[in-house]
Parts: sequence; C-alpha cells; structure tokens
Amino acid sequence: MKILLAVDGSKNSLDTVQCLVDHTDWYREKPGVELVTVQQHLPQIPGLASLGKGQIDKFYQEQGDAKLAGAKQKLDAAGIGYQPRVLVGPPAETIVKHAKASGCDMIMLGSRGATGMAGALLGSTANKVLHISPIPVLLVK
Repeated sequence: MKILLAVDGSKNSLDTVQCLVDHTDWYREKPGVELVTVQQHLPQIPGLASLGKGQIDKFYQEQGDAKLAGAKQKLDAAGIGYQPRVLVGPPAETIVKHAKASGCDMIMLGSRGATGMAGALLGSTANKVLHISPIPVLLVK
C-alpha cells in the first residue's frame, strides 16, 4: 500500500499523520508514504523578478521543509518509511497529479488546516481533491 500523505504543518495535518501512525495495523505491511506539502506559486510582485530561479526554489524548499518537519518526526518515531516532497503549484491539482504519477493507492489529508482564510483554502483544497481524484481519498477531521 502506498499512501500520499498531504500536510501543511498545521495541528490538523499533524493529527492526520498521527491517524496514519495509529492505524498502521490496518495494513498487512507498514505502508509506503509519499509525504507531500504543496507551495503555491509566488504572486507576481514588482521586485520578485530580480530574484533568480535558484533563490525562489530555495524559498519554496525552506518553507516546505518547515511544513514537513513535524510529520517527519512522527513517521520516524513510528518507523514508517516515507519520501518527502515539496511540490509547487495549485494544491489540489498538484496533490492528485503527484499521487497518480507516483502510483499511490490512496490520498490522505486533513479536512481543515490553518484558521481563518488559510483554513477556508485548505478546506476547499480537501474538498477539491475529494472531487477530482480518481484515487481513493481519506479525509481526517
């Protein structure tokens, strides 16, 4: 079983990781995990054009690594193998595209993330993943 586990660094996404850890006995073998976070493209702001692609890629990677850190700790402690990925693009579409490309059997993500506007966006991301994915989706509340 290969699971794409999408996280955003929020408490809710860490709860989703814990749900996977707590239920590894559902599977004959510990599942393989594609641990993914998605960074949205930086907006077109005057002055950003002066940054090189390397600097922008480094920014995406640093931000993504910070969002993956807590999930990595939980998976390491549970002895669950994973491949961490920092992806860039529209979140729902990027999650589904990566799950299909990497041969995942299931997508697992939280139904709510950060609070306020960010929470509304993640809620809509989870909803969109649910609707566009041909792969089974497990939403954790």
